[in-house]
Amino acid sequence: MTLHENEITVDEATVRALLREQLPQWADLPLAPAGAGTDNRMFRLGDRLLLRLPRTADTAQALRKEQTWLPRLAPRLPCRIPEPVHRGTPSAAFPLAWSVYRWIDGAEPTAESVTDWAAFGADLAGVVQRLHDVPLMGATRQGELSWYRGGDLAACDGWVGRAFDACRAIEELDLDLARLQQLWRRALTLPGPAGRQVWLHGDLRPANLLVRQGKLHAVIDFGCLSVGFPDAEHSPLWDLPAAARQAYRDALGLDELTWQRARAWAVAVGVSGVSYYWDSYPAFATECLARLRAVLETAG
Repeated sequence: MTLHENEITVDEATVRALLREQLPQWADLPLAPAGAGTDNRMFRLGDRLLLRLPRTADTAQALRKEQTWLPRLAPRLPCRIPEPVHRGTPSAAFPLAWSVYRWIDGAEPTAESVTDWAAFGADLAGVVQRLHDVPLMGATRQGELSWYRGGDLAACDGWVGRAFDACRAIEELDLDLARLQQLWRRALTLPGPAGRQVWLHGDLRPANLLVRQGKLHAVIDFGCLSVGFPDAEHSPLWDLPAAARQAYRDALGLDELTWQRARAWAVAVGVSGVSYYWDSYPAFATECLARLRAVLETAG
């Protein structure tokens, strides 16, 4: 499945070649696909390891960022996060940086895996609060640690407007785009974010949360790690049931202005995901649609 221009093809033969070249001690371990996101392809290696290979040169930068910062963040967080164990280098077999991590067992949060959604939301809020409280350790909002979701809504109005236009061109799309755009534009009139900048995970969608024994166990995929204002950090809450969303909001004490800005970020990311992935990645577009419909249902 190809999602982007200039995407690099990866298969098991590619991974085997990389292992023989750079990690011969692991070259004969069992290897199996372990999912594919919008930025990386994953392979499980043996029982204890996971390989992530970027789809494009741009996303390779995210893996280098994880290698640098995740070991520093892990001791300060109340749940497991990915643990890098090898920094793969570009080669003839694969021209980009890649990475190996410890495998983390767990399931995505669903009605079958989560026993108490309110508790899940409160636990997620606890992880987010701890992450936001971690000292920046000299990191600043620049370079690879500067990303749009940690900034101001107004700076994104141009591409969000183009995403709305692209969504309108999808004939079979059943969605109240006018109401969503109204929510977006209303949020642009709100006061901007204030306070200190913090560490941001950047993409706390359910696919990046792992559950064990009914509870939140791990947060994965820190490829969007950045420094900035936390409003957009809360936008994936509309991917979760209402009980989780409310418990999260209550636990963090998010005021109405912050909540409205977070909802606007949910709209922005949702419409861009629908427009970009409608044909190439229908499952991801469906996930974005569900988020947007949840926004509409709760907008009042």
